[in-house]
Amino acid sequence: MLLKKGLEVEMYTGTFSGDIVGFSDKIVENLEGFVREPDKRNVEYMTTPCREYEELLCQLIQPRLRLREFLKGQGDYTIIPGSTLSLGDSSQFYPSDPGNPYHEFIEKTYGTKVVTASIHINIGLDDIEVLMRAWRVIRLEASLYLALSASSPFLDRKTTGFHSTRWSSFPKTHAAMPIFASHQDYIDWTHEQLRQGTMQNVRHLWTSARPNGPDRPTDLDRLELRICDLISDPLKILALTALMEARVWQVMEDPSLDPLTNSPHSLEELALIAAKNEDLASEKSLDACLHSWQTGETICARDWLTEIYHQVFPWAQKHGFDKFLRPLCSILENGNEAQIWLKQLEKGENLTEIFSQRIAEMMKEESELNRNHCQEMLPSCADS
Repeated sequence: MLLKKGLEVEMYTGTFSGDIVGFSDKIVENLEGFVREPDKRNVEYMTTPCREYEELLCQLIQPRLRLREFLKGQGDYTIIPGSTLSLGDSSQFYPSDPGNPYHEFIEKTYGTKVVTASIHINIGLDDIEVLMRAWRVIRLEASLYLALSASSPFLDRKTTGFHSTRWSSFPKTHAAMPIFASHQDYIDWTHEQLRQGTMQNVRHLWTSARPNGPDRPTDLDRLELRICDLISDPLKILALTALMEARVWQVMEDPSLDPLTNSPHSLEELALIAAKNEDLASEKSLDACLHSWQTGETICARDWLTEIYHQVFPWAQKHGFDKFLRPLCSILENGNEAQIWLKQLEKGENLTEIFSQRIAEMMKEESELNRNHCQEMLPSCADS
């Protein structure tokens, strides 16, 4: 039996030429399953916790199809790829819910740095200490998922010098989150942040990966990876999810895979390494030179990912989801979205051409996947 998993997907809306236009207030009022973000230029939907990848694929695609139909009715608008305001305006905030005190705090404190699009991957785990061990591993390898998913090399119609402008500028809260040795350490640390006011509430923990559950920090049931940029290809989203699930299976079945006992670094050093690796991956993604938590050596992100891919493949194969892992090879060989777009720019294409082409490709991909796999939504497998 596979682990439960779910996705949180943030996306921009706008024109077919890539200009970003906000509709989240109208979308939330008219479409079930969508929730608003503080700025109305992006909107979020979530999949129901599910074990099977085929079901997850349908849950990923079908809300997009409904959203596209709704946007057509607003004047021929669509979904925009990328994780920053690539062809937008970051100088102005467009509140989606004026008067919402939490949204007002976010706008006043962070401005448009939070107006980004991303994928959050959640993997369900029942054993708390196994969850914390898996979190330690995923937290220290989060930079690799960013390297695979980077899709924000532009902001305000300009290149920024980063493959993930989103993560380079996103306000990490808490910026100095430790590597926790136990669940109790996490509980104590969270309560102390709330007491000091460095966190507004238990949701106000914007870091690359976090333990999550119905009553944080005490009642936890899943591991959430938050670092990924928005990947527009659904099959590649599933590939990152499969990589994370396979790594978690490896952690579950191999107790020695734990930074507490299998690293040359202290927990304090590891926290600094994780943050530095994320900074490096945000700039150069798959070409970044990162610091391995296991060996202490410097390694290219692409090479590290290739090693982990081969390590976890037997677990994916054992549990029957290896075919969903395989699209990672295409990313490693051809580059992530940011790298592909930057190559197109070097060849003389402009941003409007790049985004118009990708928008058309997205629509075709989703339509074909829906026709071939998801003509009728399967029943939810949340309880299967």
